[in-house]
Amino acid sequence: MRNSSCSSGQPKPAPAIIAPTGSSFLDVSGISIETERGVVLHNISFKQQEFQNIAIAGETGSGKSTLLKVIAGLAQPDTGHVFFEGELVEGPAEKLVPGHAGIAYLSQHFELPKSLRVEQVLKYANTLDADEAETLHEVCRISHLLKRRTDQLSGGEKQRVAVARLLSTSPKLFLLDEPFSNLDPVHKNILKSVIQDIGEKLQITCIMVSHDPLDSLPWADAILVIKDGSLLQQGAPEQIYRQPVNEYAAALFGKYNLISTALAAKLTGAPVKAAEGKQALIRPESLKIAAATKIKPNAGRVQKVSFHGSYYQIEIMFPEGTLMVTAGRSEVKAGDMLSVLLSPDEVWYV
Repeated sequence: MRNSSCSSGQPKPAPAIIAPTGSSFLDVSGISIETERGVVLHNISFKQQEFQNIAIAGETGSGKSTLLKVIAGLAQPDTGHVFFEGELVEGPAEKLVPGHAGIAYLSQHFELPKSLRVEQVLKYANTLDADEAETLHEVCRISHLLKRRTDQLSGGEKQRVAVARLLSTSPKLFLLDEPFSNLDPVHKNILKSVIQDIGEKLQITCIMVSHDPLDSLPWADAILVIKDGSLLQQGAPEQIYRQPVNEYAAALFGKYNLISTALAAKLTGAPVKAAEGKQALIRPESLKIAAATKIKPNAGRVQKVSFHGSYYQIEIMFPEGTLMVTAGRSEVKAGDMLSVLLSPDEVWYV
């Protein structure tokens, strides 16, 4: 039997890994990681086109952050490959200095040098000319902070400086891991505008991990749902929201009703066409209410009305269970009888 060594006694080099034919801007293929604690990622595959914003959603510990690190070249997969613009992204086991040219990664636990002025922090990594740097500072809303020391900044200001420092290297792909965590509403809204402008004004493609559906639904072009390290569902935001693959996916993106098909039939007034054993999933805003002048199959009694700022949440009791309904305005009170109306098109079965 021939061994795998060449005549000099040195092992033959591993065969080159070739990018898939017709590869995308980013091509993630079969990424898996397993540790002593169990599976971290299992056979994750997806593609991203240039200028397509992708959001990754999942509960804490589902593998979202690890996936970002693999894409950035900062974590080593056991199996699978990442190709960025047709080039293999090597992990720490394959590269002396982890990371990949053209990809920037913003960690949840970023740090800035202490007691330096912001302009000094940005100068070290900068590859931009003066006009480009000025545009970046404007996009990141930090032009007024350049003369300040980093220990004089608020948490939200430090976050935007960290973003600017990464973007000053001119990346094409920007990975953001929970960028809004621990920010107050004011700084969170500023950072949302910054991230929107990063794509629109700087033409940088982004992938973002976020727990809040209000962060990802209006921003993303596509959403990946991850559970226990596996890719559970992927699609357009509206599809993920209105047609979740199961209750886990539904819960990630807001409130929902999960009711019997019998109650769904009462509310729609139409026969139910669903596979045996399934339940009807309905978002609260899909339900319409009207005063009930007499007892009808679709009439229930109000149990509770609560004010949530931009909407009211109304809980209505039926013999089959309680429904949550949202309304922009509400003059109903506990004890009132209401008819609940539902279009068959608004029902999704899981």
